[in-house]
Amino acid sequence: MPSDQTAAAATPRKERHPVNTIAVSDVLQSLRDGLRDFQRAPVYGLFLGLVYAAFGWLLLYLMIGLDFGSYVYPMVTGFALVAPFAAAGFYEVSRRLQKGLPLSWGAVFGCIFGPGGKAVGIMAIVTTFSYIIWLDIAAALYVMFFSMKPPHFADLLTAILTTPQGLVFFIVGNTVGAVLAGLVFSIMVVSLPMVFDREVDFVTAMITSVKSVLANPKPMLLWCVIIGVLLGLSLLSVFAGLIVTLPILGHATWHLYTRVVAPENHI
Repeated sequence: MPSDQTAAAATPRKERHPVNTIAVSDVLQSLRDGLRDFQRAPVYGLFLGLVYAAFGWLLLYLMIGLDFGSYVYPMVTGFALVAPFAAAGFYEVSRRLQKGLPLSWGAVFGCIFGPGGKAVGIMAIVTTFSYIIWLDIAAALYVMFFSMKPPHFADLLTAILTTPQGLVFFIVGNTVGAVLAGLVFSIMVVSLPMVFDREVDFVTAMITSVKSVLANPKPMLLWCVIIGVLLGLSLLSVFAGLIVTLPILGHATWHLYTRVVAPENHI
């Protein structure tokens, strides 16, 4: 007769944060829910979106003032790598709307100092580190293709449009950037909303995020493309579009998280 310990070992351990299988329709519904939350609490969305856009404007001003024109493209495109962390306030707004909790500026900004505050801080370091890596890669590519002195932005644009060397540089740089963005997306797509919603460490949240992507490749690829397109259009507007697109994407990310990651199993 098997002992109690043997029987317990033979019983499969239930996963605490199981991942659901979702469809493309769930992604589109999450986007609609994100738009609805933005309409229900526009003041928070517009303010946080404006802060993020203003940071982008400041970045561009410093680059132009310091004559870093050749780094405009990698710094602007890489700026999207920190978007998941920048959307943290929107997760809290959507969480409170979904749970019927009162909204206030103190509650929205105070979420950083809640149970998930430490994990959020570590994730902020991860996203910042990924941004720095992207800038280092861009600098290395500039050196490989254009020697130690990078060309000015206008000269770089001319080289990309008129020379084989510039075209190869553009293709390689964007491919490397897409791979890095995909990795950041995989570890961040549900991990940040998760640490706001549950008392979990950042490693568990990131592992759950990767599992979510692996379990739902097509819906997650669609979501990644939607984010890329909307952020790309916002960047073409010199960050102005972020005032609207970032709140919608942030709120939608919360709703996608609640669809992908099942409620905690306390059994």
